[in-house]
Amino acid sequence: MYTDLLVPTDGSDASMEAVEQGVTIADQFEGTVHFLNVVDVGTEMAASGVGNIAEELSESLEKMAEDALNEAESRAGDADVSYERVILEGVPHEAIVEYSAEHDIELIVIGATGQSGLKEHLLGSTTDRVAQSAETSVLIAR
Repeated sequence: MYTDLLVPTDGSDASMEAVEQGVTIADQFEGTVHFLNVVDVGTEMAASGVGNIAEELSESLEKMAEDALNEAESRAGDADVSYERVILEGVPHEAIVEYSAEHDIELIVIGATGQSGLKEHLLGSTTDRVAQSAETSVLIAR
């Protein structure tokens, strides 16, 4: 039933709960989990005119992405679940929905909240946007 699952992760507690639930579902159905981290280009662009800060921010975001994916990979490995890991740059909700469509994902498992700030509260969360715009089923992990 769920042979390809997408679990976007940013390392937050909610996204790690999504990792746990995604791994459990993939284990039940002998599926593959696609772990995805989207480096938000809006965050990078906000610092682009500030010289060295942009480079440091980019390195920091890449390290955070790697750390989040390493933790997800570890949990999948412990459960002996097949997985793929991907880092993309873009607008998070758009990249998640596009990846899902391009890879025939059958279920997106996403945390209820992520590493968000004031921007997320004013504009709507990534989770809400994914749930509203994805063509596939979305499980919101709490």
